Amino acid sequence: MSKDTPNRSNPSPFKPTISPADRLRLQAIFQRAQKAVEQGDHEYANKLYTECLVEDPGNLIYLQQFLSNLAKKYGGNKKGARFSALKIKGTRMSMSKAIGKGRWENVFKAGTSALKQNPWDSGTLILLAQACGKLRYQECQLYYFRWALDAAPEDVTVNREAALALAALGYFDQAIGCWKRVLQAKPDDHDAEKAIARLSVDKTIQEGGYDQVKRDIGDRDGTDQSPSVVKLSTRANVETAPKAEELPSDESEEKRLSDAIESDPAEISNYLDLAQLYSRNNRLPETERVLTRALSASGGDLKVREQLEDVQLRRVRQQVDIAIARARTEGTQQAVDLARRMEIQANQVELEIYAARVERKPTNISLKYELGLRLKRGGKYREAISTFQTAREDSRRKALVQLHLGECFQQIRQVKLAATSYEAAVNLCEETDLETKKLALYRAGVLATEMKDIDRGENYLTELAAMDFSYRDVAERLDKLASMRDSV
Repeated sequence: MSKDTPNRSNPSPFKPTISPADRLRLQAIFQRAQKAVEQGDHEYANKLYTECLVEDPGNLIYLQQFLSNLAKKYGGNKKGARFSALKIKGTRMSMSKAIGKGRWENVFKAGTSALKQNPWDSGTLILLAQACGKLRYQECQLYYFRWALDAAPEDVTVNREAALALAALGYFDQAIGCWKRVLQAKPDDHDAEKAIARLSVDKTIQEGGYDQVKRDIGDRDGTDQSPSVVKLSTRANVETAPKAEELPSDESEEKRLSDAIESDPAEISNYLDLAQLYSRNNRLPETERVLTRALSASGGDLKVREQLEDVQLRRVRQQVDIAIARARTEGTQQAVDLARRMEIQANQVELEIYAARVERKPTNISLKYELGLRLKRGGKYREAISTFQTAREDSRRKALVQLHLGECFQQIRQVKLAATSYEAAVNLCEETDLETKKLALYRAGVLATEMKDIDRGENYLTELAAMDFSYRDVAERLDKLASMRDSV
């Protein structure tokens, strides 16, 4: 039995939930702020915009108007109020601490207060961008960076942070541009050189269609015992998608839909059509950006939200596939470690999405199974057990659920419960579900051996050997059992 202890990782970031009533209230406040701007009352407008942004920090429209109003207040001087740097310094320290503790409301309260003194303060803008990144408010994250770059286009720290965010979201050209500016300011910056080379490879991989790299069945089905054993597949297939230049030209349609959105922001169908166009061309960051706008414009429409979630799931998997392809190509420990980190980050995103979906549809057993997988991969074994137990009635996955339950019980050292679950998995397997049965027999046999139950271990592993004698190390384990029997 594995001696690994369960992963006590940090909980998922809290994302403010905006009810329909609150959205209507905030929209009314926003309209009052707009009128205040028209009347030249920037101070009152800032108070109202701040209230909107603190409660709904992922709303791009609120953010744009908040910063635009402050820029008008200071006449676009890109310096803010006199002595603002001294006033903001302490606020930034408070923001950093609040980000570390996940106190998001405090972050945005402090951030908007600091920007009131100087809306171009790069340190504050970077911290707010980082907070949005953790909460997956990518549109706002990029807007903060865009504003910071406009204020200080040659600033090394701003360009470095923006490059990291842009690369993570798949904007490789823009990320390369930021790193080049870093290199111009610091010609001996080897990290910038390496990043440019790496991103050039990533861009080539993405354009070549390497977004369907397959992982080992154990990784994809969540049957590895902990996230520390994420493997890079050595037998992965690459399904090559058409290159962007081979696809039919959609430029005119893209322009038509973009113009339609600008002229009528409330018409949701235009957003959805544009998102479909981007998705068809594998332009996932743009797809996500458009759907994020559609979600805001629709007031949180559930169908739009689920489309956005589907794109987010696809995008994070694409990023993992790029990292895995690079690790296989480069073969360095650094690349392998990056791929593992990307797997963990992708699982966290998936976990948050499936948790939200289960909350919306608590009777959907299939969603509970998917959530259980992500909890297990994230080392949250006790939570995974509870979730899998509610998914046991899924007729398509009864054996697989019991197998996952056994692995989770084994991780928390409930060996008897693990053995019972493995036995149930073996008995529930259909004839066509050979891979699940093999793994269940293997897990049951290994656990029985560790429990010194020679007869039971031998029975399970012998049955497995009869099915597939080359399966993992089953032959060696049978020899070990024979030695244990002889020594009794």
